[in-house]
Amino acid sequence: MSKITTELLLERAVPRSTRLRKIETLNLSKLQLKTGDLDPRLFSRLRHLQKLDLSDNLLDKFPNSLTLPDLRVLNCSNNKLEDVTALKQFPLLEELTYENNVYLTLNDDYKVMFLLQNLRLLNGKDITKLANHVRRVNSRKLTSKVTAHWEKFFRDQLPEKYTAEQVKSVKKKFLKSVQTNVVYGPSSLSEFTRWRVKMIAEEFLAQSLGLELSTDTEPEEKMDENEEETTESPREAAEDVGQVVTPSKRKRNNSKAGSGNKRSKSQANTEEEAEDVSAEPLHFLQCHSKGNSREDFKTQLWSCVFEPLLDCGARKDPIVSSSRTVATCGGESVCLIDCETGTVLKKYKVATEEFFSVAWTTLTMVIGDGQKKSHNILAAAGRRGIVKLIHVAADFCYGEIKAHKKPIATVCFGPTQETHLFTASYDKRIALWDIGIPDCDYNFKASQLLVLEVLSIPLRIALVPTCPDQYLLAGCESGCFAWNIKLDKEQKSRPFEAIFQFPDEDGAMTTSHRVDGLAFLNDDVIVSKSSKPGCIYVWSWSRSFDAKGKGCQRTVSAVILAELEWSATDMSYLTLSTCPAKEYVFCGDEKGSVWMYNLSNYTTAWNSAKGKRSDKRIPPAQILKWPELRANGEQLTEILINNVVSDPTFSYLVVLTSVNITAIWKKS
Repeated sequence: MSKITTELLLERAVPRSTRLRKIETLNLSKLQLKTGDLDPRLFSRLRHLQKLDLSDNLLDKFPNSLTLPDLRVLNCSNNKLEDVTALKQFPLLEELTYENNVYLTLNDDYKVMFLLQNLRLLNGKDITKLANHVRRVNSRKLTSKVTAHWEKFFRDQLPEKYTAEQVKSVKKKFLKSVQTNVVYGPSSLSEFTRWRVKMIAEEFLAQSLGLELSTDTEPEEKMDENEEETTESPREAAEDVGQVVTPSKRKRNNSKAGSGNKRSKSQANTEEEAEDVSAEPLHFLQCHSKGNSREDFKTQLWSCVFEPLLDCGARKDPIVSSSRTVATCGGESVCLIDCETGTVLKKYKVATEEFFSVAWTTLTMVIGDGQKKSHNILAAAGRRGIVKLIHVAADFCYGEIKAHKKPIATVCFGPTQETHLFTASYDKRIALWDIGIPDCDYNFKASQLLVLEVLSIPLRIALVPTCPDQYLLAGCESGCFAWNIKLDKEQKSRPFEAIFQFPDEDGAMTTSHRVDGLAFLNDDVIVSKSSKPGCIYVWSWSRSFDAKGKGCQRTVSAVILAELEWSATDMSYLTLSTCPAKEYVFCGDEKGSVWMYNLSNYTTAWNSAKGKRSDKRIPPAQILKWPELRANGEQLTEILINNVVSDPTFSYLVVLTSVNITAIWKKS
C-alpha cells in the first residue's frame, strides 16, 4: 500500500488544507518515499500545486505522468535519482534543487536546462545566462553539425524513390554515425552532447523524410561527484591530462616483414608481406602524474582492463558494439578513459598508494523497491596490499579489503562467480575472496575463501577457461604453477598441484625461470613469456596437465606448440595479453614497440588431438613502432612497454609505458 494518502497530503500541505485542489505548497520530505509511492491518480488532483518538497527520500526516478501543471518550485535533494528527463513534464518549473543525488552529474544539469525553458535557479544558482546558451547557441551549433553530417555522408544513400526499409536502414546508420562523429564543447559534456545530437538528428529526419520521432529517453549513467579519497570530476581530470603532442613527421608503424602502412591495391597484389592490421595512433595521454605534474615522465603504468558491457542500463553505449572505456592504473591513480575521444572520464587517487592492478566485475545490486540492477564494480590494488572497491556509476569508493600485508601484484575476478576475487601478493600467497554485494547503503561483507601457497612471488594469474572454478595458473618469479581451487574441499590452504618445465637457453628442460607473462588464447592454448630472451611460448594446457596423472605435486613438461619470435632483451615484467576472439597476441618491448601476432592460421592444427609443434618461430604479423613524441620540446626516449591490451573485438589497443604515457591505437 502506498505511503501517500489523501489525508497525508492534506496534513503535509503548507498551510494545512481541506481540499487537494487548494494546496499550493506541499512538504513530503523525510518520509522514506520510493518511486512507487508517487501515485499519478492522486497527484493529478493537485491542480494548483506550485511548490513541492520531496527531499530526503528514496526516489530513483519520477513517474512520467504526475500531472502537476502549475508546479514552479521542486526540491528533490538527497534521493537516489538516476535520470532527469522525466522532469520535462513540469514545463513551468522555475526553481529546481537535486543536490546529493550521487548518480546525477554535470550532464544532467545541461539536460534540465534544455528541457525546462523557464528554469532560472538550479541547485540555488542563477543559470539564466548559461541556460540561454544551451538552448540557443549550443542547439544551433549542433543542428548545423548534424545537418552537415547528413549532407556529406548520407543524403546520397537514399534514391529519389525510396522504400520504408531503405529509410529505416539509413536512419539506423545515420543515428549511429552522427552520435559517434559530431563533437562539440568540453569532453566532460560528451554524454549530454550525444543525447542532444540524437534528438536533433531524429527531428531533422522527421522534417526531411517525414519519419516519426522517437520518444525513447532511456537514462544513461554518468560520473561526476566528489569521492572520499580524492576523485576528480571529468572537467578537473581533463585539465590534469597532458595530451602529449606529436610532430607532423611521425615515424610510421612498420611491420617486421614489410611496411605496416596502408598499401595501394597494386602493391597489395604484387607484394607478399606480413598482414597489415592498419592500426593507427589515436591518443597519447599523460594522466597518471604524481600531484598532477606535467613534468612527470617517471610514473610507471602497469595494468589496464576494458569495462564490460552491461546487458541493459546506462553504461552500455548504444553506438558501439564493444566497450570503449578502459580502466588504467599506475602511480597513485586509477583512470577511466574513453578510447575514442581520449577523454579521461574519471580519475581516482590515493596519495599513499601505488596501484599495480585493476579488474572489473558486474554485480546485481538491489536499488530500491526490491528492484535489481546490474552495475560495474572496479577493484584496484597495489603496494599497500589493500583492494579498493569502486562503484563506477555512482563514482564512489564504497569499501576496501585489507587482503595482504605486502604488495598485491595482480587481481582478477572469476568468470562464473561475480563476487569471487583472486589477489596475488608479494607475500607468496594467492587469496580467493568473496567481496559480497553491497546493499543500498553500501554495507558489504567480504570473506576469505581460500589461500594458495606459492614458492615465489606470483606475477600473473589466469583461470582455465574450461574449468575456471577448478584450476588456476600463475606465472611466478621462479616458475609456472597450477592449483586446484575447487571450493568443495575442506582444505582452505593449498599447495600447488603442478609445476611446469620449459626449455632453457641451452635447450634443457627447467622449472626455474621467471614467468612474467601468462594468458589463454582460447580454451586450451596458453601463451607465456619467461626469462629466456627473445622467446614467447605457446603451449597446451590439457596435454600438459593430463600428463601429470593422479597424485599431488608433480613436475610436468609443458607441451609446447610453438615459439613466438620476440625481442632479444632480458628485461623483465614486460607482460603480454591476448585477444581470444581475434586469436591475437600482443607484447611490448624495451624500445617502445608493440609486437602483434595473428595466430588464427595455427590454432586449428594446434587444437587437433595430434597437433604438432610448429618447427619455426612464428614472426609477428606487425610491429607498431613508437612514434617520435616530444614533451617540453624534448624527445621522449628509453620507453618500456609494460602492458598492451586490446578490447574484446580488437578495435582499440591500449599501451602502457614506463614514462607515464598511455598510448591508444585504433584499428582502422
